[in-house]
Amino acid sequence: MRLMKTSNLAVIGAGISGLICATTLAERGWRVTVFEKSRGVGGRMAVRRTDQGMAFDHGAQYFTVRDDRFAAAVAAGQRNGVIAPWAGRIDVVGNDRIEPGGDETPRFIGVPGMNALCKQLALGLEVRCQTKVSPPQRVDGVWRIHDEQGALLGNFDHVVISTPSPQAADLLAEAPQLAQRARGVAMQPCWTVMLAFEGKIDVEFDGAFVHNSSLSWICRNSSKPKRSNHLETWVIHAGVEWSSNHIHYEAAFALEHLLAAFWETLREAPQTPRFAAAHLWRYARPSEPLIDFCMIDPDLGLGVCGDWCGGSRVESAFLSGLEIAERLLHT
Repeated sequence: MRLMKTSNLAVIGAGISGLICATTLAERGWRVTVFEKSRGVGGRMAVRRTDQGMAFDHGAQYFTVRDDRFAAAVAAGQRNGVIAPWAGRIDVVGNDRIEPGGDETPRFIGVPGMNALCKQLALGLEVRCQTKVSPPQRVDGVWRIHDEQGALLGNFDHVVISTPSPQAADLLAEAPQLAQRARGVAMQPCWTVMLAFEGKIDVEFDGAFVHNSSLSWICRNSSKPKRSNHLETWVIHAGVEWSSNHIHYEAAFALEHLLAAFWETLREAPQTPRFAAAHLWRYARPSEPLIDFCMIDPDLGLGVCGDWCGGSRVESAFLSGLEIAERLLHT
């Protein structure tokens, strides 16, 4: 009796799309290795931790559920204690007034941080963090992956790239048509500011979409379930236009300007923050997502997924990773 060969897969990028792809195929018996250039998993479902014990969801703020497949994963996450509903009040700020958000859609967050679901998905997988890879090379019918220093990381039957579209395009040197499609999806930046205060900011909402401002979103991070509440913490997102116009500026400039805009938006007397920092997400969201949830070249055993495929939400990223896994299973 002839045994079937076990497929050997490399996933580049440990955000939710790459991890759900890796987990799905590992559960089907594939040998999977995940390569991630950052120190931990999660991608833009990120948590910034400070030496003072503070934590900020400085990337994705929450997620919603529409698709039954994602609903099942969220329900499982709630049973496992890594996902919880967030009942924070969401308003709209602009035109010199504050109005109710008017959206009763249930919102969910990871606990104790937005990366909790990704950390759970990574359990049992071989994940090599702080490993930046060069474009995979097709040699004698297999994929060879090296790090930036040229060291061979392994040979693989299949490769899935789960990175922002410009980085994916650079990694797709062996698949020009896929690279061209990836390069056609522009990614927008977002400056983010993280703040912590000794005293409570006296506003009724926990999160707000901001109009007619350099800001687009403000959130009382400490209002989310299972966050530390010894300090009041806030996360600020700048708008696309402001972030794009100031993408090459120093973090100190972004922090100064966006903090001033924060107080102006709240119409509150400024407080001196206990902690303040700015971070630039260079590839925060697609200006116009790819219409498909993934891309694949079945002859090469090469696929692409990410939060710029099929949408720009957490759910879209999840479905993108699930779709590429299913496509590979049927290749």
